[in-house]
Parts: sequence; C-alpha cells; structure tokens
Amino acid sequence: MKKNLRDSLKELMVAPNSKPKPKAKSAKVNPKEKTAKPTEDLSNTIKRAKKVKLTKQNQQQKISAQRIRKERVRNSDKEGVRISKALSMSGVGGRRYCDGLIESGYVLVNNKIATLGQKITQKDQVTVMGKALKIKWQDRLARIIIYHKQDGEIITRDDPKGRVTVFEKIPILKNKRFIAIGRLDFNTSGLLIFTTSGELANHFMHPRYEIEREYSVRIYGEPLTNAQIQQLKTGIKLDDGIAKFAEIMAIDSQDEDSKNRWYKVLIKEGRNREVRRMFEYFKVEVSRLMRTRFGPISLPPRLKRGQYYELNEIEVASIMQNLGLNIAGKEK
Repeated sequence: MKKNLRDSLKELMVAPNSKPKPKAKSAKVNPKEKTAKPTEDLSNTIKRAKKVKLTKQNQQQKISAQRIRKERVRNSDKEGVRISKALSMSGVGGRRYCDGLIESGYVLVNNKIATLGQKITQKDQVTVMGKALKIKWQDRLARIIIYHKQDGEIITRDDPKGRVTVFEKIPILKNKRFIAIGRLDFNTSGLLIFTTSGELANHFMHPRYEIEREYSVRIYGEPLTNAQIQQLKTGIKLDDGIAKFAEIMAIDSQDEDSKNRWYKVLIKEGRNREVRRMFEYFKVEVSRLMRTRFGPISLPPRLKRGQYYELNEIEVASIMQNLGLNIAGKEK
C-alpha cells in the first residue's frame, strides 16, 4: 500500500542528529491472565447521512449541464497562487498543515525550497517530501454539497473527544478538497454547506461581503418586547463587539398558550454563538436554533435532517453568477 504524504511526514519529522530509540522489550504474556478486549471500532456504528436527489433534469438541462462541466477557466500565469493554497486544493491537507510542510523545508518549487507566501503558476514544478505533486488548479466548476445538520454533530475532521463529526457521516467529504462554509455549533441544526472552492468559501464567510444568514429561533417564555426587538436591530454590545440583526420578525400562527415563541432573524456575519448570545443579552433562553438560509442557498423543505444533496452543474453555475463569480469561484 502506498504511503500518503501525511504518513511520510511523520517518518521525516525526526531531528537530524537524534538517535533512534531502542526497541522496547516485549512483555511476557501470562496465559492465565485475561487479555484486554480490543477497542470497538465506532466508525462502523455511525449512521451515515443519506444522499438524496431533489431535482430531475430534462434533456435540454442535461446538455447544458454537460457543457458547463467541460468548461475551463484560464488561470493567469502573472497572477499565480500561494503555494500553501495550491497544496491544500490539491488534497495535501489543510492550510495550516501545508504551512507546516513549507516551514519545515519539505516543499520544493523548481528544485528550490519553497517559502511561505510564495506564489506559483502552472509552469512551476512542485515536489512535496521528494514526491512530485500534480497541482489541481481551480479551473473548472466547483462542487457544492448541502447537508441538513442535526443537533449533536460537530464540524471537524478529527474530534479528540470522539464525538460524531459531519465528515464521518458523509463519506464523500473524505475528499480533503471539500471544506465547510462557516460553522454551526454542537446544538445548532440546519443548513450546512461544503465546497471544493476556497474562493467561494471565502466569499460566503468574509465579513466584508455581508452575506446574509437566516435562522429560525425558538425561545422559551414570554415573547420579546417591541423595545427588545428594536434594540436587537439597532445593535447591542457583546464581549467581542457590537452585534445586530438585519431583520427580526415573529413567526405567525403561534399558539398563545404555548411557552415557546418562534422568530426568524437575518444577520450578516457569523461570529461564534452570536445569535444565541444576542438573545442571552436579555436573559432569554434559546431552546432551538436552526439555520435555514445562507446567502443564495436555502435549506430545501424536502431535505430532511441527516440528509445531504449535491447541487447539479446548473444550480452551482447559478449560485456563482448570483455572487458575481466565475464557475471556479473566483471574482470576475
């Protein structure tokens, strides 16, 4: 079996002058003693997310989708791409991991040691730990997957506490080119987006683009007063700065005798637990929080909890056009 780059790095990350540690003597096994039971592999017990097909294309749409899929974006040799970004989009690992490789001198560009921030073009030859790497340039249509996240799931590839991660539930996300657009905390459900385009992810998440997030919020107890609603719209002071909703409205058709109240809120940034903290400012308990829209992408009513859907070529191209990006996710 071929070793991947991460395994090779572990072997090479040894100080040059260090001596190999002597092999530990194997302990004698007493046949009378009970041997420890092997640790149970929890990966087989995780309930995988179900992939669903929400749309059916007609013949003309299939022809259009095929044309879009074959389209390529010409990358400018003058512009170039940062080396860590190029490694990441080629499946080597996350940006920080790639930065570590570069700092350790394991990345060469045209047989010279690469430096952080260095840019490369399609003419350059890249070697990682002695192995030639074919850079996967973002010159084609990006892929987008949407998932209806459930409570009790976290968004990370490796959780030291052993909790269920969305990357374990969706096998296709094992492809390291997929990155999550934004986060939802452990107890928040709803729309979660993954893409292969770093530029698209940045466009969604960077505060300067002010991409709207829409949430359904359930609170316990008395409804918000008009003064509280107005204050949430004009801005309240949290520990990390001023926060405000672009819009907040009560959802109609609620039972007057119910202890729960539902609201729909719009916010144009995504700080940690920001929506919850804004309600907590008035000592209001949020008993349920669900993201229903992120920019031009809404949570489809037919996408049930624990299900995911990959957008087709026409849907992805439409989102790119809506955001003023080309098919690869770059600004036009």
